[in-house]
Amino acid sequence: MNTPDELKYTKDHEWVKIVGDVATVGITDFAQSELGDIVYVEVETLEDELAQEEVFGTVEAVKTVSDLFMPLSGTVIEFNETLEDEPELVNEKPYDEGWIIKIKLTNPEEAENLLSSDAYKTHVEG
Repeated sequence: MNTPDELKYTKDHEWVKIVGDVATVGITDFAQSELGDIVYVEVETLEDELAQEEVFGTVEAVKTVSDLFMPLSGTVIEFNETLEDEPELVNEKPYDEGWIIKIKLTNPEEAENLLSSDAYKTHVEG
């Protein structure tokens, strides 16, 4: 399981990369492997301001649909439109080209409650 040290994680299996007051969000390598082949990513919250843990979209795999939760409060400022034609990038490169949204943070202090790479590994391994 790949969990880059420079990222932060949620218990709902999203990863977060924060640069200034913008966070890039995707799902973890563990999550994409559990879901299987991803066939569609839907985000209808572009330009919406959402609270931490609100649903911002869904990921549809061959056998299931899974909600995506806001790791931090903020406004969804960008959707990775490449995923409309290539949703498999979430499987193939979850931490690179497979990112899903970017958020303009409204409460950056919330990041202090996210998991480190080691804490996320412990959470997954239970």
